[in-house]
Amino acid sequence: MKVAVVFGGSSEERDVSIASGLQVIDALRLAGHEVVAVDTAQGALSSDDERRLQQFQVLDLPPNSSALAEIRSSSPVSVFGSIELKEVDVVFIALHGGSGEDGSLQALLEVSGIAFTGSGHTGSTLAMDKDISKRIMQAAGVPTPDWQMCSPADTSVDNELGYPLIVKPNAQGSTIGLSLVNEAGGLPDAISKAGQFGDEVMLEKFIAGRELTVGILEDKALAVGEIIVDSEVFDYRSKYQRGAAREVFPAEISTEQTAMIHALGLRVHKALKLKAFSRVDFRMDESGALWVLEANTVPGLTAMSLLPQSAQAAGIEFPTLCDQICRLALNRNNTEK
Repeated sequence: MKVAVVFGGSSEERDVSIASGLQVIDALRLAGHEVVAVDTAQGALSSDDERRLQQFQVLDLPPNSSALAEIRSSSPVSVFGSIELKEVDVVFIALHGGSGEDGSLQALLEVSGIAFTGSGHTGSTLAMDKDISKRIMQAAGVPTPDWQMCSPADTSVDNELGYPLIVKPNAQGSTIGLSLVNEAGGLPDAISKAGQFGDEVMLEKFIAGRELTVGILEDKALAVGEIIVDSEVFDYRSKYQRGAAREVFPAEISTEQTAMIHALGLRVHKALKLKAFSRVDFRMDESGALWVLEANTVPGLTAMSLLPQSAQAAGIEFPTLCDQICRLALNRNNTEK
């Protein structure tokens, strides 16, 4: 099939998206598909553009605001104008954050009748908004850490959760803008930091313990993994710098704990109206209780990202995973026509 892989863009997750897009492109070509690379900040890429990007590496920190402002101030590129999407069979969305994950791009593709990977605009919107997704999880009987919301200007907010707590933007990924706050004195700065990335800030009770994750593919839970880091938080650097974290698939947990994570992951996936695939992240506290942190509709998609590792441990290699994701999109689009 002919696939347009959409990635890059101008969100704070641009670098991570480029890494995902490049590896998805290689995997799909290895699986025998014709692939067109589309960076939404630049348009369709030539073979020379692709070769130049092969040297790309994700740095310790996300792109700074001035670099992103420069990208955004250039002539905006329409995905629909950069390539005739009606001529492709599937649009593979590897666009993390921003319009690629908040439902905007999905809504445009749905209206245009174009097959695309992952969740539809409804599920994407629900999962991207951490406050709404936690309310839905709570209503579905899924344990999630207590939280409260505030505005970026509310640096004197009355913290009802105690300490330590996590402070983060309400609609952001890759732990960008996230802080672990251990005492009241650190709260104002943490709120201001998170407030740089949106107009709502979440304060969430910190759950000390083990960091776990599970991939979902076609309504089936894959292998559970554990992320082991030296710091208390699985931050941007730990996620994207080689050797900064150790990821164990399958996780060294009991059969009963695995079954519970599978059940909760699937419950979250369905409650948020997600489609095809997702990744659900957990904390297991010292008593063994499980807490769902969030669901990701466009998780990292390099071969060594968490969802592909979850799939590989379940016997699905990366090119097969990318191929299957495309076929699920095509089948859904044909069914809905």
